[in-house]
Amino acid sequence: MKRLVSTIINSDRMVVGMSLAGITVLAWVYLLREAERMSRMDSGIAMPQMSNWDLSHLGFLVVMWSIMMIAMMVPSVTPMVMMFTTINRKRLESDRRNLLPIGVFVVGYLMAWAIFSIGVSAAQWSLHAATLLSPMMTSTTPILGGVLLIAGGVYQWTPLKYACLVHCRTPMSFLMTSWRPGRRGALIMGLHHGLFCVGCCWVLMALLFVAGVMNVLWVGAITAFVFLEKVAPRGELIGRAAGVLLIAAGLWVLSQG
Repeated sequence: MKRLVSTIINSDRMVVGMSLAGITVLAWVYLLREAERMSRMDSGIAMPQMSNWDLSHLGFLVVMWSIMMIAMMVPSVTPMVMMFTTINRKRLESDRRNLLPIGVFVVGYLMAWAIFSIGVSAAQWSLHAATLLSPMMTSTTPILGGVLLIAGGVYQWTPLKYACLVHCRTPMSFLMTSWRPGRRGALIMGLHHGLFCVGCCWVLMALLFVAGVMNVLWVGAITAFVFLEKVAPRGELIGRAAGVLLIAAGLWVLSQG
């Protein structure tokens, strides 16, 4: 019986792991194709002038940011989801229909980042209106770039950042203290964890405006950093060291203005 339960748990983890990998790959394919499309376009038409914007352009930004957040954040949330899968199976034994709460948990998590995507899209709209972003969605002034880098570095040292990071780095503690049964409970747990994750990383996402929102190398670098900060041993030290580097980089960028 124990061997059967172990086999079922492992099969669940395999299905979930492959699903998360598939979602991440599809999101990255979208980002790569969108970046290639924009690189082939004239910078003057990559993103229309603010006077020509309408709600469809805002909708495009929300979709773009939402998919980008999937590409960037699903890898670092995978350990949490895998642990949720294991606990879900052990609590519900061998009822295979109860794989559904795992998907609901992921949906709740991504809802938090969808909310963030709406907010950051509105911010991007405002930055375009103030001509602080180019049509290729990069900072047009060293002041904006420098301030964002310094803000990102300072935030790495704040108590709020540390509290959110500790939450993200201790999935077992969260699941043991905040477990809610059923699909509604899974949705609330996913949203709860997602909001902590947004609190941990939102300033890092704002750094995309420094080198370009669709700069895939910059997107990849931030993705790798977020993963290391959350998963690597002593990730909090990695985060604080990065904070010092970001502040130094921001001061250098400001000096170029």
